Amino acid sequence: MNRKAQLLEFLKSSPKDDFLNYALAQEFIAERNDAEAEKLFIQLLEWHPNYVATYYHMGKLLERRMEKEAAMEMYRKGIEVARAKREQHSLAELQSALLELEYE
Repeated sequence: MNRKAQLLEFLKSSPKDDFLNYALAQEFIAERNDAEAEKLFIQLLEWHPNYVATYYHMGKLLERRMEKEAAMEMYRKGIEVARAKREQHSLAELQSALLELEYE
């Protein structure tokens, strides 16, 4: 059983699990299926708005679609959450991503 199939199986018993949904979104990104990844990221933002990694990867997805303003807003929201949670590594990543876009 491959990783994606395993994640789908685990999600049957924990459909709103933050890590499992995030991991499945990453699998979709690896398959270049941004549409399915986006659905999961949107769900994660609704179910688990404090799951910081979602903001970074959703921002990157928006960047790939050339949606610069939406990506910047996603990074800004993530920065707020990372600050509130005192997640310094995530905060630095989000700030770096935002700065790159601001100075393109």
